[in-house]
Amino acid sequence: MKRPPFIQITAFVVLFSAGAWATQAYMPELKKQLKETYSTLTSVTEAPVKPEKIQPIEIEVPMPRVVPPIPKNLITKEYDKHLYAAEHNGFGLIEDNNHFKNLIEEEKLVLVDKGTGYEVMPLTHSHPYITPYSKVILEELGIAFQTLTDGDSYFTITSVTRTPEQQSSLRKRNRNATSGVSSHSYGVSFDISYIRFNGKKSWNGKKQRKLETILKEFEKEDKIFFIKERKQSCYHVTVR
Repeated sequence: MKRPPFIQITAFVVLFSAGAWATQAYMPELKKQLKETYSTLTSVTEAPVKPEKIQPIEIEVPMPRVVPPIPKNLITKEYDKHLYAAEHNGFGLIEDNNHFKNLIEEEKLVLVDKGTGYEVMPLTHSHPYITPYSKVILEELGIAFQTLTDGDSYFTITSVTRTPEQQSSLRKRNRNATSGVSSHSYGVSFDISYIRFNGKKSWNGKKQRKLETILKEFEKEDKIFFIKERKQSCYHVTVR
Protein backbone atom coordinates (compact mmCIF):
# COMPACT_ATOMS: atom_id res chain seq x y z
CA MET A 1 0.00 0.00 0.00
CA LYS A 2 1.09 3.59 -0.59
CA ARG A 3 1.93 5.90 2.28
CA PRO A 4 -0.79 8.43 3.12
CA PRO A 5 -0.35 11.73 1.21
CA PHE A 6 1.77 14.39 2.88
CA ILE A 7 -1.23 16.66 3.36
CA GLN A 8 -2.51 14.23 6.03
CA ILE A 9 0.69 14.74 7.95
CA THR A 10 0.25 18.50 7.63
CA ALA A 11 -3.24 18.21 9.08
CA PHE A 12 -1.88 16.51 12.17
CA VAL A 13 0.87 19.10 12.50
CA VAL A 14 -1.83 21.77 12.59
CA LEU A 15 -3.59 19.77 15.32
CA PHE A 16 -0.61 20.29 17.58
CA SER A 17 -0.07 23.99 16.82
CA ALA A 18 -1.72 24.96 20.11
CA GLY A 19 0.72 22.72 21.95
CA ALA A 20 3.57 24.33 20.08
CA TRP A 21 2.74 27.65 21.72
CA ALA A 22 3.47 26.15 25.16
CA THR A 23 6.71 26.78 27.03
CA GLN A 24 9.82 24.61 26.80
CA ALA A 25 8.72 22.70 29.90
CA TYR A 26 6.27 20.80 27.68
CA MET A 27 8.72 19.97 24.88
CA PRO A 28 9.18 16.28 25.87
CA GLU A 29 5.43 15.66 25.80
CA LEU A 30 5.05 17.53 22.51
CA LYS A 31 7.90 15.63 20.86
CA LYS A 32 6.52 12.27 22.04
CA GLN A 33 3.02 13.06 20.76
CA LEU A 34 4.29 14.25 17.35
CA LYS A 35 6.61 11.26 17.00
CA GLU A 36 3.78 8.81 17.69
CA THR A 37 1.46 10.59 15.27
CA TYR A 38 3.99 10.69 12.40
CA SER A 39 4.92 7.03 12.96
CA THR A 40 1.26 6.01 12.74
CA LEU A 41 0.65 7.99 9.57
CA THR A 42 3.70 6.66 7.73
CA SER A 43 3.51 3.00 8.76
CA VAL A 44 2.45 0.40 6.20
CA THR A 45 -0.58 -1.73 7.15
CA GLU A 46 -2.25 -4.69 5.48
CA ALA A 47 -5.77 -3.33 5.89
CA PRO A 48 -7.38 -0.01 6.78
CA VAL A 49 -7.34 0.54 10.51
CA LYS A 50 -9.72 2.88 12.25
CA PRO A 51 -7.56 5.53 13.91
CA GLU A 52 -7.71 5.78 17.66
CA LYS A 53 -8.94 8.94 19.24
CA ILE A 54 -6.01 11.24 19.85
CA GLN A 55 -5.77 12.48 23.40
CA PRO A 56 -5.00 16.20 23.57
CA ILE A 57 -1.87 17.38 25.33
CA GLU A 58 -2.86 18.86 28.67
CA ILE A 59 -1.21 22.25 28.69
CA GLU A 60 -2.21 25.77 29.50
CA VAL A 61 -2.16 28.15 26.55
CA PRO A 62 -2.43 31.79 27.67
CA MET A 63 -3.83 33.01 24.35
CA PRO A 64 -3.89 31.84 20.72
CA ARG A 65 -0.89 32.76 18.62
CA VAL A 66 -1.70 35.40 16.01
CA VAL A 67 0.39 35.44 12.84
CA PRO A 68 0.44 39.00 11.45
CA PRO A 69 -0.45 39.25 7.75
CA ILE A 70 2.29 40.53 5.47
CA PRO A 71 1.33 43.91 3.94
CA LYS A 72 1.92 43.66 0.20
CA ASN A 73 2.78 47.33 -0.15
CA LEU A 74 5.86 46.83 2.07
CA ILE A 75 7.23 43.85 0.15
CA THR A 76 9.68 44.67 -2.63
CA LYS A 77 11.63 41.41 -2.49
CA GLU A 78 11.21 37.98 -0.93
CA TYR A 79 13.55 38.70 1.97
CA ASP A 80 11.31 41.56 3.12
CA LYS A 81 8.81 38.95 4.31
CA HIS A 82 11.47 37.49 6.61
CA LEU A 83 12.35 40.89 8.05
CA TYR A 84 8.70 41.82 8.62
CA ALA A 85 7.98 38.48 10.32
CA ALA A 86 11.09 38.79 12.49
CA GLU A 87 10.18 42.31 13.58
CA HIS A 88 6.70 41.18 14.63
CA ASN A 89 7.72 37.95 16.34
CA GLY A 90 9.54 37.97 19.66
CA PHE A 91 11.54 40.63 21.46
CA GLY A 92 12.77 42.82 18.59
CA LEU A 93 16.26 43.40 17.23
CA ILE A 94 19.29 42.28 19.25
CA GLU A 95 21.12 45.52 19.98
CA ASP A 96 24.55 44.26 21.02
CA ASN A 97 26.37 41.48 22.90
CA ASN A 98 25.13 42.65 26.31
CA HIS A 99 21.55 42.67 25.09
CA PHE A 100 22.08 39.17 23.68
CA LYS A 101 23.37 37.89 27.06
CA ASN A 102 20.42 39.47 28.88
CA LEU A 103 17.98 37.76 26.56
CA ILE A 104 19.53 34.40 27.43
CA GLU A 105 19.33 35.15 31.17
CA GLU A 106 15.69 36.14 30.77
CA GLU A 107 15.08 32.90 28.80
CA LYS A 108 13.81 34.84 25.81
CA LEU A 109 16.47 32.92 23.88
CA VAL A 110 17.04 29.20 24.45
CA LEU A 111 19.87 26.88 23.46
CA VAL A 112 19.60 24.55 20.46
CA ASP A 113 22.28 21.97 19.69
CA LYS A 114 20.65 18.76 18.49
CA GLY A 115 17.33 16.98 18.61
CA THR A 116 15.17 14.50 16.76
CA GLY A 117 15.91 14.90 13.05
CA TYR A 118 18.42 17.76 13.30
CA GLU A 119 21.77 18.89 14.69
CA VAL A 120 23.56 22.24 14.90
CA MET A 121 27.09 22.25 13.52
CA PRO A 122 29.90 24.16 15.31
CA LEU A 123 29.23 27.84 14.63
CA THR A 124 31.72 30.65 13.99
CA HIS A 125 29.55 33.65 13.07
CA SER A 126 26.36 32.99 15.00
CA HIS A 127 25.09 31.62 18.31
CA PRO A 128 22.97 28.45 18.79
CA TYR A 129 20.11 30.30 20.47
CA ILE A 130 16.57 31.04 19.25
CA THR A 131 13.24 32.00 20.79
CA PRO A 132 11.31 29.23 22.60
CA TYR A 133 8.58 29.18 19.96
CA SER A 134 11.16 29.02 17.16
CA LYS A 135 12.68 25.99 18.86
CA VAL A 136 9.27 24.30 18.93
CA ILE A 137 8.94 24.79 15.17
CA LEU A 138 12.48 23.50 14.63
CA GLU A 139 11.61 20.40 16.68
CA GLU A 140 8.53 19.83 14.52
CA LEU A 141 10.60 20.18 11.34
CA GLY A 142 13.12 17.65 12.65
CA ILE A 143 10.47 15.12 13.61
CA ALA A 144 8.73 15.48 10.24
CA PHE A 145 12.02 15.04 8.38
CA GLN A 146 13.09 11.98 10.31
CA THR A 147 9.67 10.39 9.96
CA LEU A 148 9.54 10.89 6.19
CA THR A 149 13.08 9.60 5.66
CA ASP A 150 14.79 6.57 7.09
CA GLY A 151 15.06 5.92 10.84
CA ASP A 152 17.81 8.11 12.24
CA SER A 153 18.29 10.65 9.41
CA TYR A 154 18.88 14.26 10.38
CA PHE A 155 19.60 17.58 8.70
CA THR A 156 22.18 20.18 9.73
CA ILE A 157 21.71 23.74 10.98
CA THR A 158 24.61 25.86 9.72
CA SER A 159 23.74 29.30 11.12
CA VAL A 160 21.42 30.59 13.83
CA THR A 161 21.23 33.91 15.71
CA ARG A 162 23.73 36.70 15.03
CA THR A 163 24.46 39.88 16.92
CA PRO A 164 24.87 43.00 14.77
CA GLU A 165 28.64 42.70 15.29
CA GLN A 166 28.64 39.16 13.96
CA GLN A 167 26.52 40.17 10.97
CA SER A 168 28.97 42.95 10.13
CA SER A 169 31.94 40.58 10.48
CA LEU A 170 30.26 37.98 8.29
CA ARG A 171 29.55 40.58 5.64
CA LYS A 172 33.29 41.28 5.36
CA ARG A 173 33.99 37.59 4.69
CA ASN A 174 30.89 36.72 2.69
CA ARG A 175 29.59 39.29 0.22
CA ASN A 176 26.37 37.29 -0.09
CA ALA A 177 25.52 37.98 3.54
CA THR A 178 22.77 40.54 4.03
CA SER A 179 24.02 44.09 4.43
CA GLY A 180 22.43 46.04 7.25
CA VAL A 181 19.83 44.36 9.46
CA SER A 182 19.39 40.59 9.12
CA SER A 183 16.47 38.46 10.26
CA HIS A 184 19.13 36.35 12.02
CA SER A 185 19.44 39.19 14.54
CA TYR A 186 15.92 38.66 15.89
CA GLY A 187 16.33 35.12 17.24
CA VAL A 188 13.78 33.61 14.85
CA SER A 189 15.88 32.58 11.82
CA PHE A 190 18.18 29.67 11.08
CA ASP A 191 19.82 28.13 8.00
CA ILE A 192 19.37 24.46 7.07
CA SER A 193 21.97 22.96 4.75
CA TYR A 194 20.63 20.91 1.85
CA ILE A 195 24.01 19.26 1.19
CA ARG A 196 24.67 18.04 4.75
CA PHE A 197 22.73 15.08 6.06
CA ASN A 198 23.62 12.70 8.88
CA GLY A 199 26.70 14.77 9.69
CA LYS A 200 28.29 14.43 6.25
CA LYS A 201 28.71 16.96 3.47
CA SER A 202 27.43 15.20 0.37
CA TRP A 203 24.64 15.62 -2.17
CA ASN A 204 21.53 13.57 -1.50
CA GLY A 205 18.75 14.57 -3.88
CA LYS A 206 16.12 12.37 -2.24
CA LYS A 207 16.62 13.83 1.25
CA GLN A 208 16.90 17.35 -0.14
CA ARG A 209 13.55 17.01 -1.92
CA LYS A 210 11.86 15.66 1.19
CA LEU A 211 13.26 18.52 3.27
CA GLU A 212 12.02 21.11 0.78
CA THR A 213 8.59 19.47 0.67
CA ILE A 214 8.34 19.74 4.45
CA LEU A 215 9.38 23.39 4.40
CA LYS A 216 6.75 24.17 1.76
CA GLU A 217 4.02 22.56 3.87
CA PHE A 218 5.08 24.49 6.98
CA GLU A 219 5.08 27.69 4.93
CA LYS A 220 1.53 26.96 3.71
CA GLU A 221 0.47 26.67 7.35
CA ASP A 222 1.91 30.16 8.09
CA LYS A 223 4.52 28.73 10.44
CA ILE A 224 7.61 29.84 8.51
CA PHE A 225 9.03 31.62 5.50
CA PHE A 226 11.95 30.08 3.67
CA ILE A 227 14.31 30.97 0.84
CA LYS A 228 16.61 28.60 -1.01
CA GLU A 229 20.06 30.20 -0.98
CA ARG A 230 21.91 28.41 -3.76
CA LYS A 231 25.29 30.08 -3.22
CA GLN A 232 25.30 29.01 0.43
CA SER A 233 23.62 25.64 -0.27
CA CYS A 234 21.06 26.20 2.45
CA TYR A 235 17.45 27.09 3.18
CA HIS A 236 17.10 30.34 5.13
CA VAL A 237 14.14 29.80 7.47
CA THR A 238 12.31 32.43 9.51
CA VAL A 239 9.67 31.41 12.02
CA ARG A 240 6.48 33.49 11.89
